[in-house]
Amino acid sequence: MSSEQTIYGKIIYGPEAEIIEGYIVVEDGIIKEVQEKKNKSGNIIAPCFVNAHTHIGDSVYKDPVLGKVKGHYVERDLSQLVQPPHGLKHRILNRTPRSKLTDAMRRTLMDMKNTGTYAFADFREGGIKGIHALKDALESSEIEGMILGRPAKKEIDDISKELEELLKNAEGLGMSGANDMDMNILEIARQRSLELDRTFAIHAGESSRNDIDNALSLDPDILIHMTQANTQDLKKVADMDIPIVVCPRSNFITEVGMAPVLEMLDNDIKVAVGTDNVMLNSANMFSEMELLSKIFGIDDRQVFMMCTLMGATILGLAKTGSILEGNTAKIMIINGDSNNLTGIKDPVSGIVRRGRPDDILSVMI
Repeated sequence: MSSEQTIYGKIIYGPEAEIIEGYIVVEDGIIKEVQEKKNKSGNIIAPCFVNAHTHIGDSVYKDPVLGKVKGHYVERDLSQLVQPPHGLKHRILNRTPRSKLTDAMRRTLMDMKNTGTYAFADFREGGIKGIHALKDALESSEIEGMILGRPAKKEIDDISKELEELLKNAEGLGMSGANDMDMNILEIARQRSLELDRTFAIHAGESSRNDIDNALSLDPDILIHMTQANTQDLKKVADMDIPIVVCPRSNFITEVGMAPVLEMLDNDIKVAVGTDNVMLNSANMFSEMELLSKIFGIDDRQVFMMCTLMGATILGLAKTGSILEGNTAKIMIINGDSNNLTGIKDPVSGIVRRGRPDDILSVMI
């Protein structure tokens, strides 16, 4: 039986995030109609977020010691926290039972939905077992997950069979960095991903730029972080037409620096946003937007697009990312009359600068 729903409010419409007052008609999960019409609803109808880079296995450990305490200051060390194979998170993941890992990831998926996210890309550690654990978590979820697996083995003689298994069970590969694995293995992984038409993504330039050239030599489909990229690096990325996913809160917490997002945008690089390690941050995209707007000084509409349409575009999620006739209805209804948002003049700026999950009335995914 066909189902139809009409929703009134201020609509963040189309690829330019234009504000129109009116209603949308959703039929069987598809946006069939968008019309302008005066109405008294205080609701804001917005596209849901795309969290373009996560490590949700980290959900098993949410309050790590971030570094050595020196007086009143914590000296943070990114490699001790997350670098494979001996960083804190990897030691914890290796000793966590699969049932506990899956349950923790399932909780984060529920949190994503409740905070307005409908899709995410996960760099899934743990080889094929890690992929299956996330697939188990996704079985009971409405969230769309793009799983990017990672080899557990490090020896070139053992890698070919594992790569085949990973690439048959995931949407692609999500590699740690060009300094964390033998380049011969990375080259084999990249070639096999091309042959099987799978995504190849890699961290680069997070705490240092000394892995950027090697990462670019692999011609990846997606780059993560590029925090330390210089002007020449970004020109190369732009020429190669490689999108970048930035993780502002994560980079801020680990003190590796602030990604040159404005320069990325000035070079017409496609930029999306991720919350990165759940160990360090909740999967709350509102917090990423506020940081990008207030600290980076990026235009509010640009920030909103980075967290919605750009994420959908980079992850290849067709017919989503914006409210448009014919698109799948991945939308959240936000209370523009909440104690937090009442009085805002521009719904996009209001959501970007001060929106919170508790402003959401409902999520349709």
